[in-house]
Amino acid sequence: MQIYSTFETTTALELAISTLEKHGFKKENIFAVPLDNRQEDRKLFDTIHRSDGTSHVDIGMTLATAFSVIGASIGFKLAWGPIYWGLIGAFTGFLIGFLIRLFVEMVIKKKKRKLKGKHSEVILIIDGEPSQVELVEEILWNHFALGLAKVMK
Repeated sequence: MQIYSTFETTTALELAISTLEKHGFKKENIFAVPLDNRQEDRKLFDTIHRSDGTSHVDIGMTLATAFSVIGASIGFKLAWGPIYWGLIGAFTGFLIGFLIRLFVEMVIKKKKRKLKGKHSEVILIIDGEPSQVELVEEILWNHFALGLAKVMK
């Protein structure tokens, strides 16, 4: 039986390994693999193959509609007429909304993305007998494992 668990790199991981060794597990049956975490920044714009579920044009479309209505209304009194001023208002509103969304994504949400959540940094693999599963699970959960899985050989 193999038990896989993920940990952050902390002293709790070291304590879990030493506790397992105290309970009779040999060093050859405990395997720790450090993970390489993502170093590059996330992409701002989506591609056809990857999407993060956020829209960059929602505020732009809303402001485009509002500004086009205002521009067309005012355009009845201006020289170019309501159609041109409605189009100018729509373009201006879309541009302002798009720039607002870019600012929010690039400045505000970038800070939140970096601070959010715990990240797995080490995978711990333990080989043992099926009768030892409950003991190993208890030790790993007590030492703050982020996740745990069992595989029968």
